[in-house]
Amino acid sequence: MSRLFASVRARATLAATLVVAVALVAAGTAVLLSLRSNLLGEAGTQAERSAREVATELAVGTRYADLSLDVDDRPVQVVDDDGVLVAASEDLQRISGTGVDAVKPRPAASPSGEDDDADDDSGESLEPGEIGGRITVSDGSATVDGDTEDYRFAAVPVKTDDRGTLTVYAGAPLSAEHGAVNTALTVMLIGFPLLLAVVAWVTWLVTRRALRPVEGIRREMAAITASEDLARRVPVPGTHDEVARLATTTNETLAALESSVERQRGFVADASHELRSPIASLRTQLEVAAAHPELLDLDGAVADTVRLQRLAADLLLLARLDAGERPADARVDLAALAREAAEGRAGVRVRGDEGVVSVAGSRGQLRRVLANLLDNAERHARSAVEVSVRWDGDTALVAVADDGEGVPAADRERIFERFVRLDDARSRDDGGAGLGLAIARDVAMRHGGTLTVHDAPAGGALFELRLPGARDRTARDG
Repeated sequence: MSRLFASVRARATLAATLVVAVALVAAGTAVLLSLRSNLLGEAGTQAERSAREVATELAVGTRYADLSLDVDDRPVQVVDDDGVLVAASEDLQRISGTGVDAVKPRPAASPSGEDDDADDDSGESLEPGEIGGRITVSDGSATVDGDTEDYRFAAVPVKTDDRGTLTVYAGAPLSAEHGAVNTALTVMLIGFPLLLAVVAWVTWLVTRRALRPVEGIRREMAAITASEDLARRVPVPGTHDEVARLATTTNETLAALESSVERQRGFVADASHELRSPIASLRTQLEVAAAHPELLDLDGAVADTVRLQRLAADLLLLARLDAGERPADARVDLAALAREAAEGRAGVRVRGDEGVVSVAGSRGQLRRVLANLLDNAERHARSAVEVSVRWDGDTALVAVADDGEGVPAADRERIFERFVRLDDARSRDDGGAGLGLAIARDVAMRHGGTLTVHDAPAGGALFELRLPGARDRTARDG
């Protein structure tokens, strides 16, 4: 059963059919109840009309033998105050539901004088010749001339001059009500399943047509997965509905995934290239030293080893950042961290606001950002590097400025890409691997901040690191 309704189309068809079935059952029940109520009311009206006709004859003094009791073969009883049947339809053979089961009348000689002013059973006080207005309705059955049917009986009281208060019971057959209700029920039992079958069939077709683009998207995604060709895209239907938006979003996801994969491939290629140079150089020096110890360039070997170690550390940090490593939530004083990073660097001056400029984050990663910015500034500065730490509203701002050549406007975003070095910084001695600024921006973004470059007042480059300030800035206004 679970496999039968595993598809969205099957579940949608089942749900629509169930909803329509519940609605049809509710509507059919309401129709049947309303039809039965109307037919019962009509039968009661007919019974009341027949009873009033007989009561009118009694009110004007018509004798029992002359009463119109056999009209339309409907059962009629006339009962006195003592519950004695004084008149009845000639062909009446059996009756129930009126409270008087007798079918053969026993007329009284004359009523007693005490009953002349008595009230009828309905509680009404009637005058001689007056017909009661309160009608009692009941259901029962009767056999008339050998035919047994269900009837609705109406009881009408009447006050006569010489016979006291009488009650006329007249019945109207319920065969029409039963027939109409049964016919309606039969039509519903035949029509409802056919209607549900039509609903299920139409829902199945409409759902299949609506989900056809989804199946196309699924097939294309399966083909992309099998071929590993991220340049392919899923078809976008021209319906401008949810399916079209799903296809558009899927293509955007594929484009982002393709870009990520290409960037990762480029990263691996660049990393391999950067690692190959110091490893090859170090191997060459070691091979020369093995053959000619006196030619060992120890300083060069140490420099290549240090460069290799730094590159490995940068690659490891980038891998952790790409994996989504969340920075710590420690409280870091940026002013103190800047002074610590500038310690021992010639020509670097740190100035800042009095007090504490604190942010929440990883002290080690933020120190790495400042160190990379200072390394870059020292590499391009002519004589001086200035670091300022201050509050800019609710944002902590660290600015690193040098008096070098600056960064051309066209390259101000490109320098933050991985393994990108400008032409004047391509040498191994001066340029590094081109990861410092990329790491600095990634760390800034992981801390909810930004890192941008502008023109410095002295004509060089001005790098601005902006980070959200910590909540308790006790020294902000000090």
